[in-house]
Amino acid sequence: MDFEVVRDPLWNNIRVDRDALAVLDTPAVQRLRYVRQLGYAYLVYPGATHTRFEHALGTYHLARRALAALDERGVAELVTPDERIGVRLAALLHDVGHYPFSHALEEAGLPHHEQLAERHLRSRELSELLEEVAGSEAVETILALIEGRSTGALAGLISGSLDLDKIEYLTRDAWMCGVPYGSVDVDRLIASLTLVEDAATGRQTIGVLEKGLSALESLLFAKYQMFRNVYWHHAVRAATCMFKRLTRNAIAQGTLTSDAIAQTTDDRLLHDLTRQDATGLATDLRRRRLHKRALDYPVAGLGSTGSWLSEDPSLLAAVEDAVAVEAGGSPGDVLIDLPVKPRMLSVDLPLRRRDGVVVHLTDEGAAGHLGLPRVAEELYQSAQRYRVFVRRALELDHDAMAALAVLPRSEVQSRLARGIALSR
Repeated sequence: MDFEVVRDPLWNNIRVDRDALAVLDTPAVQRLRYVRQLGYAYLVYPGATHTRFEHALGTYHLARRALAALDERGVAELVTPDERIGVRLAALLHDVGHYPFSHALEEAGLPHHEQLAERHLRSRELSELLEEVAGSEAVETILALIEGRSTGALAGLISGSLDLDKIEYLTRDAWMCGVPYGSVDVDRLIASLTLVEDAATGRQTIGVLEKGLSALESLLFAKYQMFRNVYWHHAVRAATCMFKRLTRNAIAQGTLTSDAIAQTTDDRLLHDLTRQDATGLATDLRRRRLHKRALDYPVAGLGSTGSWLSEDPSLLAAVEDAVAVEAGGSPGDVLIDLPVKPRMLSVDLPLRRRDGVVVHLTDEGAAGHLGLPRVAEELYQSAQRYRVFVRRALELDHDAMAALAVLPRSEVQSRLARGIALSR
């Protein structure tokens, strides 16, 4: 048979073509069955146990729908057969390098999962199969699409403002969490896709028709709402901080390597962490005994925060332990969190107006067309929270902890080196 049909709770029937079926059966893709899409979100939203495997299938499904929509619009002749199969398989494989527990380990300082995709794609079994079903350049084509380097006409379907990954995960995550925040007009978005000529390069690229603007805004606002209410929920972030500290400890002690972590699964990693854990964090996570909020500030009220909070996990851990000791606790009793998502609501997309003129949607919006990007920074700051989580009740000076958040890296390092108190 040339295809199989997979039943899916979100998209109903997903047709999987023969080439994709062969890719699905490789160990690299099967591993994704055991990597949850939303990490520790299931501790807050019990239904959030869906996996990267389901998401990969859903993204593949949307790729097939997008190609069909372009066919109906009569622009698909501008795309080669190799580009078409490359996009379908890139959609299926875009998360093949993903770590266990969502993006927590990238926050902890490990390489981004897109960088890890290459190892899987170049593994003998998968690379030979991809060459067999999609040609000798398949690995390079797919890797370029996943890493956002492709100049192909369909690259925007895999990496961009309107990529299918984003459409799929927002819709699936909201569905599985049981929340109304991720509502996206998927049918309208896909029906509005077209190819336009990039004025700068002369190449064809993915754009959107004017009739799809409201659906595009629904996608952007859904993203904001999901980050504010689900991905950055205080209990989800507390568990994520505990997991990051636990994993960094294991790597520092040599009981685990970042290379081994990159190839394992959620349950196997937590099992390995629990066997070696002297801090009790693994047991606390298993039993849902989470650190509690001691401080919770909107970033908008703090001003410019220190980049070390999100970019220097080693310095952050040193600050956390110094604050814990100053407050009469022990290392690991205090965890500080400032999640970031640069350009959360960023837009970089050609728009074909009803009169045929092509304009470019950017972070400044487009007069008379798209206004949401112009308030993107305010929305982002309203979603961002600076939080301090504690394992036990500690005396923390709220004003001092707020002041700590805005200190530059050099000042924090200097205070640590000189033994100057950070939290009072």
